[in-house]
This record gives sequence, C-alpha cells and structure tokens, in this order.
Amino acid sequence: MEVVDTLEISLINDLREIAVVAARVDEFCVQRNYAPQIGYSVNLSIEEILTNRISFGYENDEHRRIEIILRVEGEKLVTVIVDNSAPFDLSAVARNGSSDETLEDDSLTELGLFLVNQMMDGVEYRRESGCNVLIMTKETRVAAESEANDEVIPPGPEA
Repeated sequence: MEVVDTLEISLINDLREIAVVAARVDEFCVQRNYAPQIGYSVNLSIEEILTNRISFGYENDEHRRIEIILRVEGEKLVTVIVDNSAPFDLSAVARNGSSDETLEDDSLTELGLFLVNQMMDGVEYRRESGCNVLIMTKETRVAAESEANDEVIPPGPEA
C-alpha cells in the first residue's frame, strides 16, 4: 500500500465529526510509523481547535465546512485547519505566558488553547478571505530520536 504524504478531511461544524477526524489522523500517523506521542499531540490539538470553533465560532446552527489538511514536510507534520467561523487568534494565548496560578483562573477554552500551544512545535494564525487559517507543526524526528536514546533495560531472569 502506497503511503500518501497528504491527508485532506472535510467536515461540517458538528462535534460528532471529531471522532471520525481522530481515527483518520491516527491511521495517517501509524502508516508513517510516527511515535505514539506524535499522533496523540496532533489529535489532541485538532480536537481542542475543532471543539472551540464548533462550540463558540458560529452564531447559528447552520452547517458550515471545516477543512483539515495534514501533510508531511521533511521531518515535520503540518496540520492546517481552515474554517469560516468568527475570527480568533490562537497565538494570542502565549506559549509560556501562563503560570499554574494563572491557568486556574482561565476558562477551559483558554486552557485548551494554551495546551495546543504547548503540545505543538509551531502555531501560526492568519485571517484570509473571511476564513481562519491555523497552521500547526509537529516535529516527527525528535520523538523517534529520544526513544532511540532511551536506556534499554534487559528483561530480568525468569523465576
């Protein structure tokens, strides 16, 4: 089976769609032999963004399209999410700008967005033609190298 370096997912703004997205992202990551924490970080970040946009970004219940593109660029997995919900700038939630004390006072939404900034290696936002364009990057090589450098403990003698 040929491994394609791009995955495109189109969904409507319905929270029930998130599970389908997660399954497709997992499959994409497994096909590339990415360390489990890569898929976990990307999936959790996508889930947080979709939950935020679907729950708070639309003024009515009208169905709208959300596009997600995952693509491999060298040793990075790039995730692009495009939607036409209300403008929001994820980068406004600083990567290192909150202490544990501050996070306790933040809303769950801000905590989720803070988490995305922590889990991904890069997060960029722009507004284009009435759409939010969020680009998140995750290094794929880093996790594999750290696993290779982990100390291997041989199994103990059988009892």
